[in-house]
Amino acid sequence: MSLVNRIHFERSSLALAIAMALGSGSVAFADPQEAQSQELDEVVVTGFRGSLNTALAQKREETAAIDVIASEDIGKFPDSNLAESMQRIPSVALSRGDGGEGKNISVRGLGPTFTRVRINGMEGASQTGSSDIYGAGNGGRGFDFNVFPTEIFSQLAVRKTMSADVEEGSLGATVDLRAPRPLDLKDDTVLTMTARGVYNDVSKNTDPRYSALFSHKFADGTFGVLASAAYQERHSREVGYSAVDILSANTNANNIGTAAAPVLLPYCTPIGWTTTAPSPVIGARGSTAANCSQSLYGGVNPRTSDLTAFNTVYNLRRADAPTLPGSGAFFPRLPRYVNSEQDTARKGGTLSFQWAPADSTKISLDTLYSQYRVERRDNYIAGISTGRNLTNNGQPMVSIRAVTFDPKGSVQSVTFDGMDVRSEGLVDDYIATFKQANLDIEHSFSDSFKMTMSAGRSLSVWDGPKRVQTFIDAIDTDNFTLDFTGGRETPLIGFGFDVSNPSNFIYAPTNDGNQTVVGGYSFQGKPSRNVTANTVFELDGDWQMNDTFKLKGGLQWRNNNYKVHQSGILAAQTTTQALPAGTTLSDYTLQIKGLDDLFGSGAPASWAAMDPDKWAAAFNYPDAFNFCGIECGANRAGIIEEVTSAFAMLSWNAEWGIPVRGDLGVRYAHTRQSAFGYIPIAAPMGAPFPNVGFRQDVDKDYHDFLPSLNVVAEFTPDLLLRFSAAKVMARADLGSLAPSVSVTATTQNAVVNNPLLDPIRAKTADLALEWYFSEGSLLSAAIFYKDIETYIQRITGDEPFRNLGVPDSVLAGSPSSPTDLFHVSRLQNTKGGPLKGYELNAQVQFKMLPGFLADTGFLANYTHVESTIQYVLTSANGVPLTFTKDDLVDLSPNTASGTLFYDNGTFSIRTTASYRDAYIRGLPASAGSDVRGNKANTFVDASASWNVNDHFTLILEGQNLTDERNTLFIDRSRQDTLFQTEIGRTVNLGATFKF
Repeated sequence: MSLVNRIHFERSSLALAIAMALGSGSVAFADPQEAQSQELDEVVVTGFRGSLNTALAQKREETAAIDVIASEDIGKFPDSNLAESMQRIPSVALSRGDGGEGKNISVRGLGPTFTRVRINGMEGASQTGSSDIYGAGNGGRGFDFNVFPTEIFSQLAVRKTMSADVEEGSLGATVDLRAPRPLDLKDDTVLTMTARGVYNDVSKNTDPRYSALFSHKFADGTFGVLASAAYQERHSREVGYSAVDILSANTNANNIGTAAAPVLLPYCTPIGWTTTAPSPVIGARGSTAANCSQSLYGGVNPRTSDLTAFNTVYNLRRADAPTLPGSGAFFPRLPRYVNSEQDTARKGGTLSFQWAPADSTKISLDTLYSQYRVERRDNYIAGISTGRNLTNNGQPMVSIRAVTFDPKGSVQSVTFDGMDVRSEGLVDDYIATFKQANLDIEHSFSDSFKMTMSAGRSLSVWDGPKRVQTFIDAIDTDNFTLDFTGGRETPLIGFGFDVSNPSNFIYAPTNDGNQTVVGGYSFQGKPSRNVTANTVFELDGDWQMNDTFKLKGGLQWRNNNYKVHQSGILAAQTTTQALPAGTTLSDYTLQIKGLDDLFGSGAPASWAAMDPDKWAAAFNYPDAFNFCGIECGANRAGIIEEVTSAFAMLSWNAEWGIPVRGDLGVRYAHTRQSAFGYIPIAAPMGAPFPNVGFRQDVDKDYHDFLPSLNVVAEFTPDLLLRFSAAKVMARADLGSLAPSVSVTATTQNAVVNNPLLDPIRAKTADLALEWYFSEGSLLSAAIFYKDIETYIQRITGDEPFRNLGVPDSVLAGSPSSPTDLFHVSRLQNTKGGPLKGYELNAQVQFKMLPGFLADTGFLANYTHVESTIQYVLTSANGVPLTFTKDDLVDLSPNTASGTLFYDNGTFSIRTTASYRDAYIRGLPASAGSDVRGNKANTFVDASASWNVNDHFTLILEGQNLTDERNTLFIDRSRQDTLFQTEIGRTVNLGATFKF
């Protein structure tokens, strides 16, 4: 059963409308004048309609299932973002990153890790960062489309079925991005320039966006040069709420019993509490019969818990945990308001040379560069005690004065005393750079035989020089409130004191016996650097055997070199230092404003936060901090993946009663993989650094034979039946293959990667019927099936430390021994499962209608996908124990898109609505919750252009016109909100000059 059916999501009216439109025959008009019009002079159609016609013609001629998006004009892609362009393609679902910008895609229910991207025919990889809630950066093999400006590309194609002549590595789709080449253009000389201003109603900024393209042909059109460049600045802002996690009240409770017979107290007990457990422990953390705790910073923290409220929580218990008090009461772990701002600069360019010295020879050299520079500033104001246990002065020291729940156990309102409040800031700087150069040579030795040679290299670098977290704390504050009443998805948070006043917070070293944290900083593994270098050489031959058959074969060698470098720091430099003498916290803070605009009265108009620039100046960051590498426990890992492949493919175009064309082939791939990683080990006494690294090297190789078949039968010139079948594979993320082990000896936890992971392999089949009933128009339906044989999961369970395969010296200086059980999270291959679905697609141009209606049309598609994967919930000694079956992660059961347009060659306007169903982001979730998910959403965009004359065009575009918000949740039944922000509407106005 799908996620949507289980949680009873309200299905979008858009999805239903599209499905009804595709199911009706009302759009299948024939043009009675079509035969006559074909006798007239050809009319060149440009703009949006022209791009649709070009894309549809390419789709029709292919034997594989391919959807194409072509540029509307030279240097003008149909959308402002590559990933957002692909929303109009059937079965493509968009994932958005920070600022609501399109980042990566899922195809037919398979997430970004199952999709390969080629740039100018060569496999590429690109990485960016993101807020922690979105899972940070990808693992080296993924592709983040927001690295690239759209203006440097002329076409993208999404290939949903495989052919033997296409490199292996994709289960979902292969996306081809193509930059323009000079000899492909009609005019000998072309110059275009575009300038735009982009405004967002949350950030209140207007940002510049520029692009230019120049192309010229020489020597009677046999040699050409094309250069393009694009630059964009963007100042985005998101404002909203985050819970980080949802925990049952017993998670951080104080156990005054034993491990075998626990007696859990979720909060500080009320005076006179004498029900089903002994009285609270007196003396711990300064507690007395009247006080929950006492500290140097918070002073006396009295017991103010209400007996009724305490017992309400105490008596709520889940059916699967009936002996654990509070197990059925669910609260946000770190309830907090969020303000996230990003300053980005995106620039890119291409330089292409083409030479056709003879009709039989073509030589192309393509180079491409893109850089995406980001400074992200996240600020949070949060109650943090509910995310901590007694050891960290957390939840057991908090009093609960009032509380209400909904019938499923989700808190609706609550009042706490003794809550620690933190104002946290995070500054994350990174630069994502992509470079590529590739050479293509094609030579026809005769009319029937030609060969092509390709060689190229790409370099993707993610450089994170800074990720600095600073925070200030208020200890044991009273009257902290959460209010979800009235059906709110996000709560009103009351902090009980003036959070805008810096004097109410503390930034100082810890000086009390309770080890109370009162302000500090961390660097979170930065500086860091990830480098992915791809090198490719390919040689193909193409022999036209006769009028019917063609034989094609080739060899390819690929080398993928991935390296990760992270930094550590001396332990002594992680201790909070006092502010400079003669200063106060108000000298180093700023105000975060505007939250009340989103949440209304009850939310703070502003809050005080550490100013990162003033903090850096006060403590001489980064010069005064000694960052180090593997010698102090930082991570360093690398993988070299060498793939040697060969293919043979027979294609045909025959008349067997009806025209039938297709291809049948097999691809062989041999993968050699060498991986290394460092494991931190405690250093000998007196060593200059706290840790040294133990290097681990692992080699692996494997073979794959991948047959494929594509057949197109033309029942009539306009009615096509497609069938495809193939065996496919997708390799594990490069970051997952590094042989690294992260061990926390004090808490007996370990996180283990797995360099011996096998690829995910599957068998696929597709069947589609396509009706090209008029020029530029299509109605189609397709069904698809994938038998996913293997899968990769991160499995958590208890196992002896010695199972980890790392030296016992890792535990030196800790209370743990090599025979102890550790809580281990490791990547493993598991069973897969079936994936099946169907897609409906319509592209209709109403040329048969009178007047201006003849220039209108619509695009619509709807996709339904189902899957069943067996997930491992628990394990012991590496052996799975308990299981559940669920949807594939990232799979939306229903997706839909609809576009209405008008284009008469002078004026063009269109609006697009894209719907994506709820989908799973991860499982299992926290105890008492089944999954982490993303709620359904619908985004609406629009675009208009006016060709004032042959040389000047005005452009107006708008994104997220309905002010949609993206919402993450936990647990299907309760649907507690984990994260929701407002990204606002974006409008850009510009002009294009063409000469």
